[in-house]
Amino acid sequence: MSRVALPIADKPAVRSYALTTIRQHGRELSKVVGLHGLAALAGLGAPVLLGRIVQTVAGGTLATVDMLALGLVAFVLAQTVLIRFAAFASARFGEKVLAELREEFVDRVLAIPLSTVERAGTGDLVTRTSRDVAAISHSVRRGVPETLIAVVTILLTGGALVWLSPLLALPCLVGVPILTIAARWYLRRATPAYLRENATSSELIDGLTETVEGARTTEALAGYERRTKRTQHDLRENYLAERATLRLRTIFWPIADIGFQLPVASTLVFGGWFYLEGWVGLDEAVSAVFLVQQLIEPVDRLLSWMDELQVGGASLARLLGVSMVSDDRTPTGITPVDERIVSTDVRYSYVDGRDVLHGIELAIEPGERLAMVGPSGAGKSTLGRLLAGIDAPRTGSVTVGGASLVELPLEELRGHVALVTQEHHIFLGTLRDNLALAKPQATQEQLRAALAAVDALEWVDDLPHGLDTVVGSGKHEISPPQAQQIALARLVLADPHTLVLDEATSLIDPRSARHLERSLAAVLHGRTVIAIAHRLFSAHDADRVAVIEDGRIAELGSHHELVAANGSYAALWRSWQAEPSAAGRPGSLRARPHPRKSTASPEQS
Repeated sequence: MSRVALPIADKPAVRSYALTTIRQHGRELSKVVGLHGLAALAGLGAPVLLGRIVQTVAGGTLATVDMLALGLVAFVLAQTVLIRFAAFASARFGEKVLAELREEFVDRVLAIPLSTVERAGTGDLVTRTSRDVAAISHSVRRGVPETLIAVVTILLTGGALVWLSPLLALPCLVGVPILTIAARWYLRRATPAYLRENATSSELIDGLTETVEGARTTEALAGYERRTKRTQHDLRENYLAERATLRLRTIFWPIADIGFQLPVASTLVFGGWFYLEGWVGLDEAVSAVFLVQQLIEPVDRLLSWMDELQVGGASLARLLGVSMVSDDRTPTGITPVDERIVSTDVRYSYVDGRDVLHGIELAIEPGERLAMVGPSGAGKSTLGRLLAGIDAPRTGSVTVGGASLVELPLEELRGHVALVTQEHHIFLGTLRDNLALAKPQATQEQLRAALAAVDALEWVDDLPHGLDTVVGSGKHEISPPQAQQIALARLVLADPHTLVLDEATSLIDPRSARHLERSLAAVLHGRTVIAIAHRLFSAHDADRVAVIEDGRIAELGSHHELVAANGSYAALWRSWQAEPSAAGRPGSLRARPHPRKSTASPEQS
């Protein structure tokens, strides 16, 4: 399957989203900035009063020093109180915006077509939902408020310096060209560099995930060297990307430090000269030095958060890119007239120019049980996904009741067709919550009936808290066979008319699987069942069997017809009957009697 990259939003889209968010939360943000602005104003009192104290002491009049010192203490206390409330307001603002962003992102992720998720791989999506969300969390909680606060503080402090003495404000401008040029150089390079760093991290996680999940396969096939080379390549790419961003920081920050210190030194030198020339007072020169020194902290904070916001902006671009994934279905409003599924001249490819299905023609009647068998890689699962409406054919069509499956809204589609594969996920939560995913309003009786239908009620009742037992990662362990039973119970609760079972009982031992299928017989009665299986007792019990070979239907007919035809299926049946695992006579599991006399047409074979 060819890998596709999830899109990344461009700068205008990121900027538009940020401005929209700011407008939506303008009142809360104004409160945060206002409180910090008042705190900054209170902080301006200390430098001015310190200058007055120095002037008073130098002049030999100590009578007013006590009053000035009390005023200094009052300003410091006022600033402390204001900062406390401002920090609390900033925290509330950040958490509120972050919560909304997370909810919106979850909606975006769940709206991605399943076919796109599978082609993109897990690494990119996992990185976006973990690392990128964490980066956004840091930026939203502190980055945006701190940046705005730094800007307000710089403006107020600069205004106070000009008010104190316009002449003394000139020396501090020496750092402006240095900081401006350095910042522009850095910003042009930072966002692409951080995007590359995130992309290489995605590839690294994707490769490590595959290596861990496929450890047994790697061991069986002695594929250590190839997996090691892949990991080393991904690590090197990630290292080079992180080194590139580190290089930017190691160039930018030393230059920024020079830009911080030059204004202080310049103000000190020129302030002394201006005082000696009698152009400014001693208190003004001292206060100006303290004010310029006080400017370093907000300027440093602004530049620091500017760097962090580049990381956050790159992560936001990746998160917003999730919503840019095009939908894989366009509802036309056509309503199915019945549950008959028809595949007409279906061709499908994962890689351009290499079809894996070749002109599939198949009609499945309501209530029929169809088994699809054939060698691995023949296209059974791919055809099953098309019949379930997950993927769209490259050419041809797959319809239910005359309506194209990929033109039905997802909610309506799942009322007609549902797919259960051998891959199942148990979410962290109670077993009741895991089952209710398929039917949130299900009652206790309905949940237990669904479990009984898949032969799982006995072990569920043995759990410490029954349906309320917490399962999932780190909690009560659910075995793979039990996870398959839970997936089948969800299917019973969802109650679709057509079921596509892709090796749905593969993790259960043959005897238990046989017993489970007998238990499901009553549930499957009246429904269309498309079973993809290696265990041929399912084919023996089916109304018809489709033998898939090289992406084509090689044979089509009932079990007895195909055995009598002495073709591929007959050879497969004889081979399976000879295996020790096939001991025991096949039983009779039928959704309902539906005799067929059709065999493969020349076109299908």
